Amino acid sequence: MLEHVIDMLACPHCGDPLALRERSLRCRRGHAFDVARQGYVTLLPGEARPGGDTSEMVEARAAFLAAGHYRPLVDAVAATAERFLADGPSGGVVELGAGTGQQLAQVLERAPGRAGLALDLSRAAARRAARAHPRIGAVVCDVWRRLPVRSGAAALVLDVFAPRNGPEIRRVLHPRGALVVASAAPRHLAELVERLGLLRVDERKPERIEQALGAGLERVERRVREFELELTRTDAERLVAMGPSAWHTEPSALRERLADLPEPVRVGASVVVSAYRPV
Repeated sequence: MLEHVIDMLACPHCGDPLALRERSLRCRRGHAFDVARQGYVTLLPGEARPGGDTSEMVEARAAFLAAGHYRPLVDAVAATAERFLADGPSGGVVELGAGTGQQLAQVLERAPGRAGLALDLSRAAARRAARAHPRIGAVVCDVWRRLPVRSGAAALVLDVFAPRNGPEIRRVLHPRGALVVASAAPRHLAELVERLGLLRVDERKPERIEQALGAGLERVERRVREFELELTRTDAERLVAMGPSAWHTEPSALRERLADLPEPVRVGASVVVSAYRPV
């Protein structure tokens, strides 16, 4: 709910603090933002527009995650976050590209009293995230722009398969806070990549992540988590539909390739979970 995160939010136009008044958020300079009936708020500057994942992509992700296929990943990220929050500063947890909010919800379950701020460019995602946990506030924003978050407000920032705006992450992090990043390793979902013609993970991805985060964040931990997925063809279709390959696959060709898969489909997941500290 937005009342739990209002102290973390900043006006996207002027950067001033926001106050919650009935069904809108307002700053002292008069900028106002209506709260949607589903409980989220859009904090974008005037020329920016919502975008990101479609409703179909969000529904596919919700169904796939609800089946528990990524539970080892969700648990690994939540356990890492729990360790860094245990001796961390006061403040909330911010997730960039939060999607359905399931990962953030699991972190909050291990952090009683903390509030969670789910940021995503997709309105469909924000609708889901707003009801993922009682202490989550969902905001539509563009993570490549200045975040509508007060400087130093986050005890922890999460980034799970999401864009990484290093300077803004560093700005919103408390000086004693931490960033937890989960990214696909080159072997992630290799069996489906080959059979379905999906996007490949760049071999230079670790290097690109470090470049995106910049000199303001120092890696203090890196662990590879690998596990096997056993999927139905429907699960495999949802896995494709919920990620970036959804924008690059032709539906009829994908259905033909899916029909040729054995069932169950066994796929290897390979994910890197890293933690960073501000410097």
